[in-house]
Amino acid sequence: MTDDGDALPDVLGPGWTARTLPLRPDGRTPDPVATLVHREGTDSRRALLYVHGFVDYFFHTQFADALAAHGYDVYALDLRDYGRSIRDGRPPNHVTNLGAFAEEIDAAIRLIRADHDQVVLLGHSMGGLVTSLWADARRGEGLIDALVLNSPWLDLRGSWFKRTVVTRALDLVGKVAPDLVVDGIAPYYGRALHEGTGGEWSYDLAWKPLDGFPARAGFGRTVRRGHARVARGLDIDVPVLLLASDASGPDDVWHDALLTTDSVLDVADMKRLAPNLGPDVTFVEVPGGAHDLALSPAPARDTYVAEVLAFLDARLP
Repeated sequence: MTDDGDALPDVLGPGWTARTLPLRPDGRTPDPVATLVHREGTDSRRALLYVHGFVDYFFHTQFADALAAHGYDVYALDLRDYGRSIRDGRPPNHVTNLGAFAEEIDAAIRLIRADHDQVVLLGHSMGGLVTSLWADARRGEGLIDALVLNSPWLDLRGSWFKRTVVTRALDLVGKVAPDLVVDGIAPYYGRALHEGTGGEWSYDLAWKPLDGFPARAGFGRTVRRGHARVARGLDIDVPVLLLASDASGPDDVWHDALLTTDSVLDVADMKRLAPNLGPDVTFVEVPGGAHDLALSPAPARDTYVAEVLAFLDARLP
């Protein structure tokens, strides 16, 4: 993989840049790219790289500002076919092998590590699953110093039937018909977040639509295989902080607690599976937190930031 050149001004405005990272051909046209976003202006040897979730991209400037004020040089990665990396002709938010994301994470970490003594990797939701698997695969290489997980997607929310019978069927269908649309997401959480539908946050609905993007069989298959790896146990060799809301809410109806509970995933799964990530895992509940803890209403989002910074201060020299 080669760097596509200098960083250019980003959609987030002054003080933000974005660099396109070309990736290896994957059989689709055009070839995939990833995008490395950077908040400029922090002269620090400590850096944090943020990796987003499904139907998501990086727009979390308030969270980045808090990290920068604490001395972190903030980067974010829009994975292939997500956000800034979406390209016409390629299905958005679709991958048939989570391991493919290692290419852009490797590239981003390599660029960041060249100028920093410490690197923290942070993953949200699907990004939490991806970064956990990546950290396990890269153990012993000294590429990161800590892993922070914001409501990571470690198991499938739903009934026993969905977790077992449907998963077995998906494993077969996802192999022979990976592009088949099999599911989607409910729009309620997105409506609660976005300023255009009464929420607090402004973001691009072309990159993070309220109704989401179709979930395809190949994507479902690789996610469930990732979940199975977590269930068997990982061996991440850096300190891990896993943060989650203190409760889950329904994900298929509108309700008043959409932003004060995790109304996307089951926090009980995260708490149950946290010890499976490695020998040094700290689990922290954030009372009143939303699925994306950084987008929770105050004071929950302030608690989230404080817990992340306190953990890093305590665990990194």
